[in-house]
Amino acid sequence: MNAPQQFPFARQSAGPAPLRRPGSIRRTSSIDSDWPDGFGQPWIMSGRVRDLLTTFEGKPDALASGEFRIRTSPIREIMEIDVAPHHARAQEMVGVRAGGASRQALAATLGDLRGTPLFQLLDDFAGASLVAGWIWSRWVPDWHERMRANREKLGAGNKGRMVNICTGFTEGGSSLSEEGDVDHGDQSATEVGPLVNPDDLVGWHELPVQEGRPMARRARRIDLWRAEGVLKVDAGFQDSGPNPEGTRTAIHEYRVYAEIDEASGTLLALQALPLILPFRECPGASMKAARMVGQDVGTFRQAVLDTLVGTIGCTHLNDVLRALADVPALAAMLPENHD
Repeated sequence: MNAPQQFPFARQSAGPAPLRRPGSIRRTSSIDSDWPDGFGQPWIMSGRVRDLLTTFEGKPDALASGEFRIRTSPIREIMEIDVAPHHARAQEMVGVRAGGASRQALAATLGDLRGTPLFQLLDDFAGASLVAGWIWSRWVPDWHERMRANREKLGAGNKGRMVNICTGFTEGGSSLSEEGDVDHGDQSATEVGPLVNPDDLVGWHELPVQEGRPMARRARRIDLWRAEGVLKVDAGFQDSGPNPEGTRTAIHEYRVYAEIDEASGTLLALQALPLILPFRECPGASMKAARMVGQDVGTFRQAVLDTLVGTIGCTHLNDVLRALADVPALAAMLPENHD
């Protein structure tokens, strides 16, 4: 068996969000996880999202927003859900388990929301709930042992076995034990600073304070504008949470740049930067992401899953790319360029 390619650990955050560009739209979203009843118990996920237009004069104009509050079980089933704006069918999501099932249920039940910030936020429930429990590794000394003991209960991957579900967990990699579950002993994480740029405080929607106990946050940003005859995208993504030292630690961070033909929706160019990732194999997924070039971004919610499947892709980078499916809807709200 050939071992998968390894890279230096990715341990460098991009820092705060860039300053907003005149004539752009920025979508920011966050999903915060909190465990009021402790490790291994149901937890609360609070999601927020906002689309913000920046005029050519630099004036911010909030176009749309959304929120959810989900109480989820230890096996990531939706136990309670509330969404804003209100949707008459949202309660049909109760009982749905995160993953492919939740995305199918979302499309069938709330598919009329496609292209809206709330739909993207709900779509991200699957990935955010998968990662959130990692933050306990910063707070509980025997977290690794607890995770191994509870892996059947948690239902991660194939009954706890993660072999070949993504680039980072390719068979034979440093990320896996001989039994095929995650080898947390070789897992990397990085201290990070705030996402909010101190010179552009309105550049993010309000992010609640997290400190003093295990809490997790999945945060996303998509900047979109027109330049050089194409649509330009600058997207950021981070999974992080507070640590006992009073700072924040991140387990995932990507930065993605893209160019898109506005008339056809075709992805013309893509650069995916692996900034913070847990294992030496993980950065390999960024090289393969270019396979999406030439495809219609409007189809990306499914096309990414079809193209960057298994060990070709990264679960979290795939989610960054899938969110580009909303670029056509966002581009329709961009102001026309000044001549």
